[in-house]
Amino acid sequence: MKREKQLLLDELTDQIANYKSFVVMSYSKLSANKANEFRKSVSKIGGTVEVMRKRLLVKAAAAAGLDLKFTLPGHIGVVYAAQDPLEMTKMVLKFSQDNDEAIDLIAGRFDGILYNGDDVEKLSKLPSKPEMRAQFLATLEAPMSQTLAVMDALLTSVMHCLENKSKQSE
Repeated sequence: MKREKQLLLDELTDQIANYKSFVVMSYSKLSANKANEFRKSVSKIGGTVEVMRKRLLVKAAAAAGLDLKFTLPGHIGVVYAAQDPLEMTKMVLKFSQDNDEAIDLIAGRFDGILYNGDDVEKLSKLPSKPEMRAQFLATLEAPMSQTLAVMDALLTSVMHCLENKSKQSE
């Protein structure tokens, strides 16, 4: 049995080390059917859900170089995000809200930085990367388009003046 636990610990350590982003959650109020539904919705986005013992998570995190300094209440699970971590976090929070706060966020790691549950919720309220890029481009484009509109107005006003002058001279 000791060898099996070590293999499980090694597997969890590899997962924690390989995934740049994950969310640690407590799911004590989640029924079996809702848990299955949750796993399906996480897998649609490209993530995975792992349920584990608290001691095993702490040991695997320590072996991967993370210090989980958070208290781990209830049953613990980790949601690994393979693609967009904020989209995954938004989905977890929405699922929790839709199911009577069945899931509590304890911590999360995004791009190698460990956050507490409150910070994870704040990060999930940010716009997605494509939205932020669009906002940034709009910020850059606005002065250019206004400058272009002013130059266009100057040129057209000169043309209108010349056109009016030619009509008067006829």
